Amino acid sequence: MLTPEQTKELRARLQADLSRLGDHAQTALEFTMDRDRDRVGRDSMDESTEEEIYSTQLRLHDRETFLLGKIREAMRRLDAGTMDECEECSEPIGFKRLMARPVTTLCFECKSAREQVEADEQPE
Repeated sequence: MLTPEQTKELRARLQADLSRLGDHAQTALEFTMDRDRDRVGRDSMDESTEEEIYSTQLRLHDRETFLLGKIREAMRRLDAGTMDECEECSEPIGFKRLMARPVTTLCFECKSAREQVEADEQPE
């Protein structure tokens, strides 16, 4: 069970992550809105470079949107008092692990076992 101080620390970490991702979303929106300006006098290399940058920005935005959902779910679990409970074995997830990756839902042992299964399933 997390102490009140640990809960407070995790909440601050999650809030900071939400804020950071919100700032990134605003930057991505501004980038998208500015994209169609200044097209006069550009060659195909300029266009290709811009398309690659735009594609990368969209992929990054998709990843961050996915992460936002995970952060919101972690906040819900924190409010419910279940953030430090492994979803597979119900054993406690260590505070250090939660601080390193606050959106985790698995204890170290279950995560390691899952990664081993995934590695065994990879074709050679």
